[in-house]
Amino acid sequence: MSDDEIWAFLDGRARPAILSTVRADGRPHSAPIWYEVQGRSIQFNTGADTVKGRNLARDGRVSVCVQDDVAPFSFTLLTGEVEIRDDLDEVRSVAARIGGRYMGADRAEEYGTRNGVPGELVVQLTPTKASGSKDVAS
Repeated sequence: MSDDEIWAFLDGRARPAILSTVRADGRPHSAPIWYEVQGRSIQFNTGADTVKGRNLARDGRVSVCVQDDVAPFSFTLLTGEVEIRDDLDEVRSVAARIGGRYMGADRAEEYGTRNGVPGELVVQLTPTKASGSKDVAS
């Protein structure tokens, strides 16, 4: 995939991503996330006290994989370091947009209210490397 194709894929149909972080002992930790595209970055929410949140606060290096599980299958891989923010207005706004992206615009406010609370974070990944492959089963 070209760079433009990667970002079009990421910003297209809402697909869960798999975020991999680094545990304190060096082992990987992977978990699904919902995300939104902002320019050439992705953003997501997580709790500061979750395994993801604690790992990211200690070591911001991540890998994100987003795949299309429908034939002919495509995927993207992003790697880099994240920026973490805890401004509650921003957390609420990002949570609402992501909730609307995955669950429908009519539920955006519900997700913003539910996830835009103290202890939640906005995490932004501007990747240092982005790659992908499309139509791998063709």
